[in-house]
Amino acid sequence: MEKTEVVIIGAGVVGLALAQRLSRTGTGVVVVERCDSFGRETSSRNSEVIHAGFYYPSGSLKAQLCTEGNRLLYDFCREHAIPHRRLGKLLVALSQEDEKAVNALFMQGAANGVEGLAILDEKGVARLEPSLPGRTGMFSPSTGILDTHAFMKRLEQIASGQGVIFAYNCEAIAVNRMNGRYEIAVADTDGSTLTLSCGVVINAAGLGADRIASLAGIDPDLAGYRIRFCKGEYFEVAPRHRGKLSHLVYPAPSAISLGIHCVIGLDGNLKLGPNAFFVDSINYGVDPAHGKEFFRAGRTLFPFIEESDLSPGMAGIRPKLQGNGESFRDFVIRDERERGLPGFINLVGIESPGLTASLAIAKYVESLLSPGA
Repeated sequence: MEKTEVVIIGAGVVGLALAQRLSRTGTGVVVVERCDSFGRETSSRNSEVIHAGFYYPSGSLKAQLCTEGNRLLYDFCREHAIPHRRLGKLLVALSQEDEKAVNALFMQGAANGVEGLAILDEKGVARLEPSLPGRTGMFSPSTGILDTHAFMKRLEQIASGQGVIFAYNCEAIAVNRMNGRYEIAVADTDGSTLTLSCGVVINAAGLGADRIASLAGIDPDLAGYRIRFCKGEYFEVAPRHRGKLSHLVYPAPSAISLGIHCVIGLDGNLKLGPNAFFVDSINYGVDPAHGKEFFRAGRTLFPFIEESDLSPGMAGIRPKLQGNGESFRDFVIRDERERGLPGFINLVGIESPGLTASLAIAKYVESLLSPGA
């Protein structure tokens, strides 16, 4: 049996941020990850957008940690030379109903402390993006993009330099509380099993967070921790449109997604996505037949796009807590001491804006572990 102080289950961007922060003072940390490297799932299959924080209800963890994480992430990118661009986001209203939604988001953003938001009239939209239609819009100057892989790699490097051990190709298969500590059985790909003893367990397993919670004896359905897989596909836009847009451009959001929007890569190329639909299993294939759906949705907002400009790109899956038609669910970030599991920290339903919020989430979890918290 190997002893350490903290075991983090999951090496997505949040697990990496936790490892980097918690190991700064010499705390022993082991990160257990079932994939062969960091960020193989949700963290590397997204729009790579640094969100501002206006989509989420005031007082929610998503609002609090996104707005704080936005500032922390830009600071980190500058300090560590992580490629990023503060492009700004244009939210476009094409109908009276859209205008109401955009105005509501403006008010929400102001309540959340998002700085610099501005409502634009039709001329204001045209000044920012002359090729777009739009009755009105909202501009968010603090929205941007980053190289997510470079960000995660730097977090891993810093954490490793601070003594963190990364156990890749290893899966947690049992969690037991024994004599005031946790014993975590970890299976390697060669069939061997290792037991880790620790005082703190942090469940940052993303798509598998409900399974890890159940290993500790928590019923995911009774606790409200059941993960729903929500798939989103992306389609690449032909390189001939590179440079056509200067900002990230989004429609008014739907109940389960921010809508099919246009993302600008650091290389200047465009992609549309994601769509959003619930699935029963993890599969990252992109259905070419969905190109027609993307064209119909995209052409409304981006009239310069032809159907032949679109080609299948990547897909990602979000670990949502709310099912189709259900109301907003916040991040779950909780010390389970009330369930008799002190020092077992569950992070469940960490979907968007998890990337933006990652450094703030790590700071928040650190505060939960501080004496007197």
